[in-house]
Amino acid sequence: MTLTSETTDSRPGRTRPAFARTPVLLIAGVTGVLLFAASRNYGFSFDEAYFVVAGRDHPAWGYFDQPPLLPFLAAGLDHLFPGSLTALRLPATLAAAGGIVLSALIARELGGRRVAQSVAAAAYAMSGATLICHYLATYSIDPFFWSLIGWLVVRWARQRRDGEADDRLLFAAGLVTAVSLQTKFLVPALWLAIAASSLVFGPRDLVRRPLLWAGALVATLTTVPTLVWQAGHGWPYLRMSEVVAAEFPGTGVFLLELLSGPGLVIGVPLALFGFARLLLARDLRPYRFLGVAFLLLLVAYLVTSGRSYYAYSLYAPLFAAGAVGLQDVKWPAAAKAAGWLLAAASVVQALFALPIYPRSWAERLPDVPLVPLTAKVFVQSDGQLGQLSDAVGQVYRSLPPQQRARTAIVTDSYAFAADLQLFGAERGLPAVYSPHRGYYFFGHPDERCDSVLFVGDPSPAVAGAFAHRQDVVPQLMTVFSGRKTSWDALWPRLRTQ
Repeated sequence: MTLTSETTDSRPGRTRPAFARTPVLLIAGVTGVLLFAASRNYGFSFDEAYFVVAGRDHPAWGYFDQPPLLPFLAAGLDHLFPGSLTALRLPATLAAAGGIVLSALIARELGGRRVAQSVAAAAYAMSGATLICHYLATYSIDPFFWSLIGWLVVRWARQRRDGEADDRLLFAAGLVTAVSLQTKFLVPALWLAIAASSLVFGPRDLVRRPLLWAGALVATLTTVPTLVWQAGHGWPYLRMSEVVAAEFPGTGVFLLELLSGPGLVIGVPLALFGFARLLLARDLRPYRFLGVAFLLLLVAYLVTSGRSYYAYSLYAPLFAAGAVGLQDVKWPAAAKAAGWLLAAASVVQALFALPIYPRSWAERLPDVPLVPLTAKVFVQSDGQLGQLSDAVGQVYRSLPPQQRARTAIVTDSYAFAADLQLFGAERGLPAVYSPHRGYYFFGHPDERCDSVLFVGDPSPAVAGAFAHRQDVVPQLMTVFSGRKTSWDALWPRLRTQ
């Protein structure tokens, strides 16, 4: 199939544009290469260290804050390529490239020709959904699965409009949902919103398709082991809503982050235009249910104090709808020139945010309003791991041998614990424990340990559990000795979040 040809549908008079293979794959390829180069920079993030430790040292069917896929994936990649950030982050790099291609494919299903597909792909490449793929994280992987579900549902709706709907697409969407559920528990919200909006705005037969429910059954069955783990541990994931709400920046900041996420200059107006077209445009009426579903999700994120980056998973259809709406506009020469200047400015902004620079360069980048992620931000948040292990190792080794043999290392944060666990072994540190979030379920120290080197700011519960206290570094490292009660009784009292 050539790029300029049209694929004729079965219905007379209907044509579907060819896939703009060369420009779209070029955009995805260049973005992938840049992300691959950036992935080696600045060191592990706290979450990446936690994923490796969780999957390597504490394999389970579930975790406090997420399903098991990313810990298993991180542990496997770190086992095959020890310490390699490029290998660890490769799934996120591939997810970004996949999201770019899917944006173009959705535009194609909506009637987008070569230029519309290219614009949708470029917009996704310069959005926050791609920039966060510097990290291996649930929020960098899951947008790809949502985009894939979006393409499958849009393709089914397009085929239904043309009288040739293939319900196997809905079953495939169920299989993708199954994988998404192993990454993050958020995707059922998408399907609830789609079901509700399709019942009101059509196509009402969407929820009656047997293969859709067959896919839902597969997704449910594959999630059973994780649900069993959650049930056996008191449904700890339900606490994550409190954690997320406690970190909510406020409505104003949330909306500002929500608006800036698609990317300044080009991304924001294109996403807003696409959103409006999904809701109102006559030519997109068969897909209006998606626009309404997205509106329901955004309201839900705001009401439940969700995180603004949850919306990154919605970008592909929004960019696609916006790009298709622009392709038939007769632009005057001046507007075309202005468009190229704006596109160039968007590229510069994206490159400014992508962590491809040496550390010394990135540290000198200015802070820019409305840009949530920059190379400077990545430098400030990454690369600090390992330094704490050096300091803690010095204090631990300075303890008298007899006391050191009975001293456990406990931290007030899962981030500190993951840091020390990942880098501490080569510095002679023992296993690390923490009552914070998911680390609480990794267990407590052995009963023979009656002393603790506590890393972080000790709570009154920690201080009250020991007879003696020695501050080594105030609010960072404290040695407690003379434990007053058993670890079995003490550990639940120390739990945080």
